[in-house]
Amino acid sequence: MDHKFKVRIYYEDTDAGQVVFYANYFKFTERARTELIYEKLKLKHLELKEKFDVIFVVKSLSCKYIVPAKFEDDLLVVSKILDKNPVRLTLEQNIEKADKLIFKSTIELAVVSSKGKITKLPDELLSLI
Repeated sequence: MDHKFKVRIYYEDTDAGQVVFYANYFKFTERARTELIYEKLKLKHLELKEKFDVIFVVKSLSCKYIVPAKFEDDLLVVSKILDKNPVRLTLEQNIEKADKLIFKSTIELAVVSSKGKITKLPDELLSLI
């Protein structure tokens, strides 16, 4: 099931031409991923770290800009888990404007400990994703 997260474009998100600055798309997808994790795991990132010593970090990311978003646009970030295992999650995160695709991305997350070492997501959490 896809996770959906709404974003409204504010002036601060744009460049001088009132077009969304390219790096801000990553902020939007990051917020959507965080909300997806909160919803699926019923835990916040700090709780994951404190209770399970688990942190998600971006291992790789690929994207394609299709149509620019602009000041005061309403967007929808649609996140879908493509693959999961105890040490890695792969997600597709697309951004839509008025039901039209404007940005595509695939993000691979690694599961690491607070010491930065690869670790495993406990089975009880992996089953929730």
